[in-house]
Amino acid sequence: MPTPAVLALEDGQVYTGTAWGAIGEAAGEVVFNTSMTGYQEVITDASYRGQIVAMTYPLIGNYGVNDEDVESHRPWLEGFVVRELSRLASNWRATRGLDEYLREAGVPGIQGIDTRALTQHIRTAGAMRAVLSSADPDPRRAVERARTSPGLVGRDLVREVTCAKAWDWAPNGAAGPRVVVMDYGVKYGILRCLKDLGCRVRVLPASATAQDVAAERPDGLVLSNGPGDPSAVPYAVETVRRLVGEPPGGRPLPVFGICMGHQVLGQAFGGKTFKLKFGHHGANHPVKDLATGKVDITVQNHGFCVDIESLAGREMEITHLNLNDQTLEGMAHRRLPVFSVQFHPEASPGPHDSRHLFRRFLDLMRGAHAQA
Repeated sequence: MPTPAVLALEDGQVYTGTAWGAIGEAAGEVVFNTSMTGYQEVITDASYRGQIVAMTYPLIGNYGVNDEDVESHRPWLEGFVVRELSRLASNWRATRGLDEYLREAGVPGIQGIDTRALTQHIRTAGAMRAVLSSADPDPRRAVERARTSPGLVGRDLVREVTCAKAWDWAPNGAAGPRVVVMDYGVKYGILRCLKDLGCRVRVLPASATAQDVAAERPDGLVLSNGPGDPSAVPYAVETVRRLVGEPPGGRPLPVFGICMGHQVLGQAFGGKTFKLKFGHHGANHPVKDLATGKVDITVQNHGFCVDIESLAGREMEITHLNLNDQTLEGMAHRRLPVFSVQFHPEASPGPHDSRHLFRRFLDLMRGAHAQA
């Protein structure tokens, strides 16, 4: 017999279905993702730490799980919500089914609920705290537990997902520029793109100081994606502020910020961040490049944003805008080789429209090296 499960929201809304994945309970902010495929990349994206993810596409799990399409070493999301879980995993690369994968990882799931209704509710009422439970599916008690669970505002989740010590993604024997990546919850897709361009990639924990970064003698710095509230990581902001203000070797350090890294960079230059109503999560978000007028379809996963008005009169200029809600999607320093985007140019999964930004970063490193 199927095990009953419940998804209870803090506003009292309750959805009942059946359990899959691990039997148990999880609390987190419930959000929806509009990607049609790429559920394995979503599950292993550390930016989803602290969140319960609902997929808007109705059938999930049909191509199973493999060992190649992961974005980190483990699943990070708190719980997974689908309309229907495919019991058949049909793909030549699949090593096991999605149900087994989440069960092994201890992540509970729920299926059989109306995910369209859930998505509409989140769009209207906003992302909110929730509990997904197959351990105690009583609706009233689940709602109470959702109301007392921690939200995302003010929480430093970067410390929970960052690496414990520095490590190398690409071997140091490579001939390309040396790139230090600040790991706020970095996706493997970012590291793959850097390696594909011939970079030597060194990953440092989020707690690394400006002195730690300078000791690596980098040609460039990448600030990665990550979970939680960007205003709750002042140590990361201070490190970036020092590196930009007092660059290693006395020459400007090329910096490329992505998602959380973009938000950290914005704060380093005096900007402020705020929480979006229901966030941007999916692989179909249109973003306009203000310099060229070109529109890229982008991958996004964030619940916070840099306030455009807070950058007025400062050294960062706006380069990209979200065409759905006109929020900030990119910025660049007016003098220094420093830029960032709120979206994910590495995709993983999704369209590759914006991968040229990695080549732009490579060109900045080459230019800085030529001037040294």
